[in-house]
Amino acid sequence: MRVDEFDFDLPADHIALRPVEPRDTARLLVLHADRTDCEDNHVYDLPALLSAGDVLVVNDTKVIPARLFGHRRRGEAVAKIDVTLHKRETSAQWRCFVRPAKKLDLGETVQFSKDGDGSHTLSARVVEKGEGGEILLEFSLSGAVLDAAIVEIGQMPLPPYIAAKRAEDQKDAQDYQTIFADQSGAVAAPTAGLHFTPRLIEDLKAKGIEIIRVTLHVGAGTFLPVKVEDTKDHRMHAEWGTINTAASDALNHARQAGKRIVAVGTTSLRLLESAVEPNGRFVPWSGDTSIFITPGYQFRAVDVLLTNFHLPRSTLLMLVSAFSGLDRIKKAYRYAIEKGYRFYSYGDASLLFRAKQDPVS
Repeated sequence: MRVDEFDFDLPADHIALRPVEPRDTARLLVLHADRTDCEDNHVYDLPALLSAGDVLVVNDTKVIPARLFGHRRRGEAVAKIDVTLHKRETSAQWRCFVRPAKKLDLGETVQFSKDGDGSHTLSARVVEKGEGGEILLEFSLSGAVLDAAIVEIGQMPLPPYIAAKRAEDQKDAQDYQTIFADQSGAVAAPTAGLHFTPRLIEDLKAKGIEIIRVTLHVGAGTFLPVKVEDTKDHRMHAEWGTINTAASDALNHARQAGKRIVAVGTTSLRLLESAVEPNGRFVPWSGDTSIFITPGYQFRAVDVLLTNFHLPRSTLLMLVSAFSGLDRIKKAYRYAIEKGYRFYSYGDASLLFRAKQDPVS
């Protein structure tokens, strides 16, 4: 499909720079599978919109302060280097997006410090250069010691559309982390999970809705624009995820009982679709996924999707268009803009019921 099919104009004042408080008071646009109209609710209405026995799947990844500032020296020449970690490869190696990547050659070293200019506390060597500013760095530390150093000197990696308008601050350390955050490794938040509060979780449990945790470490590639003209030419960045035996068993039990599986966020959905067999059965799974979902994809794992409003021409907009139908998503986004919904990571949410498709065979 042509990528420009997924384009739209969003007024700048619709981009949320801070979340609403309490978090579950965010607006919720509901798009039913058997209706053409959009329904206005709030996230705290979620228990009333779901049914007893439904299974809610959340991503328990934890965002690390993955933005690092450093410098590279060549004799007297010094270049400032801005690094965003996006995928761990080994105990000492991370794939990163670097600006300016042209300032780094293979084998060169970057010295990092808390402010980028002080005495360095961490260094890394360039071991591989890719396209689009992607570089593989091998750090001077490894394992838990490296993790601690990153926490000490790193900054929270706010999405570019927020970072361009204001600086990261202490409030973001809490705001950009979900209530489920437990497994460190993400460099971007699974933003649908940001809406949950203890009150909402209690209300969901009281309704008889089970919450299952899975892990997908979201990479910075989620913010990359799709630069090709046709979706078939786009290369997705891989992200690491896992579903344990207890989670897969619970999902299979719900499926056998005829209950719906509700993915909280596109990250949970992508992981579930990566871990489901052709017959719809879930299996314990661990590894990298680069699944790219566009219209025409046959969903096997998920019945309902809770998700935020996504960027134009993005892989996430393509995913929700596959889930609910491109024309219906275009209409829903026009409606959301007209009604003043807040967009992107700190914005409002939508609850999408999957469009009709042929049954899994």
